[in-house]
Order: sequence, then C-alpha cells, then structure tokens
Amino acid sequence: MSEPVSQARRALNETPADRLVGGVGDVLVRSYGITDVELYQVDYRLSELLPLTEGDPITGPGHPAWRAFDHQSPTLADGTAWFPVTMRGERRGVLCLSPVPDDPEIIAALADISTALAHELAAVSAGTDVYRAARRSQRLTLAAEMQWDLLPGRSRIRPSFSLAGQLEPAYAVRGGSFDWSDDGQRLWLSTINGTGEGVAASLLTSLATHALRNARRAGLGLADQTALADQALYDLYRGEQHLSALLMELDLRTGMMTVVDAGSPRMVLLRDGEITEQPLEAQFPLGMFEATDYHEQKFPLERGDRIFVVSDGVLEAATGQHVRYGETALDRFLRRTGPMAPLDAVRSLIGDLRAFVAGDLVNDAVVVCLDWTGPQP
Repeated sequence: MSEPVSQARRALNETPADRLVGGVGDVLVRSYGITDVELYQVDYRLSELLPLTEGDPITGPGHPAWRAFDHQSPTLADGTAWFPVTMRGERRGVLCLSPVPDDPEIIAALADISTALAHELAAVSAGTDVYRAARRSQRLTLAAEMQWDLLPGRSRIRPSFSLAGQLEPAYAVRGGSFDWSDDGQRLWLSTINGTGEGVAASLLTSLATHALRNARRAGLGLADQTALADQALYDLYRGEQHLSALLMELDLRTGMMTVVDAGSPRMVLLRDGEITEQPLEAQFPLGMFEATDYHEQKFPLERGDRIFVVSDGVLEAATGQHVRYGETALDRFLRRTGPMAPLDAVRSLIGDLRAFVAGDLVNDAVVVCLDWTGPQP
C-alpha cells in the first residue's frame, strides 16, 4: 500500500464524521497537488449525482461521472478524474478530483482511496445526517424516510452472487420493501408488496421486516420465519391488515433455492436469454389469518441464472389512458437486461416504467434482481 493511501486511511479514521471528504482532500493536496475534491452521491431515484457541498447535479448519461458510476471504473477527462465510491457492491456515488495526472500508479492509488471513503461513509452514516441529507433532490415523505432506513442497501456483490433492488416512487414510497442477509453459505432475501397508505403502510412493513429478521437471526427455517412474521402481524391487526411477501433462501454452495410464497410479488427466471415463471404454491399473505401453516418449495438454480422479483406496482403501472405495463412488456424488457449488472438492470427497468407512465409512478413498485454466479472454491 502506498504512503498516500495509508495517510488517507488514517485521515478517514481520525477525521470527524461530517468532514470525511475534507480529511481526504487534505491528504490529496499534500501528496498529489489535487486541489478540488468533491463527493457526488447518487440520489434515491438513481437518476442524479448530487454534490455534497456545492455545484450542480449531474443528470446527463454521457457525463464522465455517470460513466465512472455505470462502469465502476475511473474516468479521466481534461485533468478531472471521477472514481467510483463503492463498498462491497453498494454504489454510493463518485469522487471528483482535479487536477489529476494521467499516471496509472496515481490513478490506482486514488481508486483505493475512493473505496476506503466508501467503507467509511457506510460506517459513519448511522451517526450523522450529512450524507443522507445531501443525496436527496427533494424532501422524502415520512413513510419513505422510514422505508429507506429499513433497507440493507441497494446492491451487494459476493463471489457467488450479485444482488440489487430499488423502490419507487423513491421519494414517496409507502409499504413496498425488500431485505437481504448472507453468511457466506446462504443468502436470505425477502420482498414485500406493501399495502395501505402513508405511515400506516410503512409501519406494517416495518413490523413484518423486523419479525422476519428476528426469526432469521434465531436460526429458524424459512417456513417458521414466515409463520412468526404472520403471527406478529395478526396479533396486532387481527387480520384487518396484511401484506404479501416472497421469502427466499439460496444455498450458495449448491444453488438450491428454497421459497415461501405468501401471496407474493411475481418471480421470473432469466436463463440463457429466456424468461420463465417459476410455479409457486400461493399461500396466505402475512397477517391474514391466525396460525397459518406455511410450506417451503425447493428448486435448483443453474450457474448464470438471474431471478427478478417484481411487485404488483410494476405490472399495474399505467399511462393516463389506463394502459397497463403488463407481463408481456415486462418479459420483453427483462430479456434485454442479460448483459447488465443487477443494479443497472433494476435501474433500467425503473427507467422504462417512468418513461411508460411519463413521470413518477403512482403506486409502490419494488424490483429486485439476483444473479447466482455459482459455488466458489
């Protein structure tokens, strides 16, 4: 590790949480003569790169900042360099630096520093609002604030899988959500098709998510996790409120997928360029009845398989003339996402939906994309 990278890491550890970019900047000006340092974070809609301190949002897809973000590699243009700020697949934005010489060793060192910044941003975000507040182009509704804080992230990469998800309308989402966790041997993934309006919908989803996490962390199997969440909702709402969920557990060593369909969102499989819908046993939504007995299904994935989970808000998205997006358009679009990374596939689908309705979606839409790349030695 080069000395400037070591110095930058020390600065990130020692600088106050709200001054991380300034702390890195102090090191860069001493080491490389880099005088301009700015962090651009991707906003909640995945459509703008917003500066932390000053400057204009970057929206043009051909901008070097977006090339760095999309391709996850440094981009140098006219002495200004853009570096991905990414941590374990979670893309936070890009770091803009200038002047930067076209020197491969310096570029590599600055890329390492940008990655270190991403890790530190993740570490401090729970204790400061500086970075969350700067990555929104408009005010979040209270329900949306609750939903975004509930998420584990928007993307995740390990040698055996890649994963991404997105909520829409990003600044006003109510009850749609997703959650995931992995331990190196198994991946757990849940997608919730929320119901209701405003904070009430967010509270319902939050209770279900925390009940599922509580059961998962206690080591319960997938069916028992579902039953515990179902009982938690029923105990509070006595069947008057319920929600649909799809729970999945992927064995990362074998590719065996275990699923519980609790009135779930739609799940489709993309294999070798073809879309198929995996038949699932439809079971009662969470909280509808007391003491529902849930059953697991199992089916194998093949190396290179891609799974999409989409909520009703995707299929039911409609134009002003009440034309639905529908399954045919969805399947046609999903086939085109094969070469894309999961986050890019999710972002592209949401963009297609926005273009279809000519604006933001009205109803909650949840999109999750999972690639299984196969067992690792």
